[in-house]
Amino acid sequence: MEENRFRLDDFELYKIARAFRKSVYRILTQLPPEEKYCLASQMRRAALSVSNNVAEGHGRWHFQESMRYCRIARGSVDELIDDFNTCEDEGYLNQDTILALKEAAYELIRRINGYIGYLRKSKLGSET
Repeated sequence: MEENRFRLDDFELYKIARAFRKSVYRILTQLPPEEKYCLASQMRRAALSVSNNVAEGHGRWHFQESMRYCRIARGSVDELIDDFNTCEDEGYLNQDTILALKEAAYELIRRINGYIGYLRKSKLGSET
């Protein structure tokens, strides 16, 4: 029988990263047409990077590599926060949308940091 406890689709951090990516993708259509190949494209790549890197770290099964990919994902979330600030500065999105995206981003960062902490503790426990 297949071992289900290590399935990516069941990994809580991945579920959160995937939902965050979906929320970013949904707002891209609200950006002006002149941003289609610049800001919108950049935001799409950064949002995909978040879930991709969480997934890749999950698949590595090595503490250090998993932490490395989580740090990359965290950097992509910060990049998106800057993009949300750009949308705010340029008036591309309404304040409520920007606030909700930023809150989701900061929650995702908190979860990523928590998982990195868990991995760090697990690594230390395996070395004793």
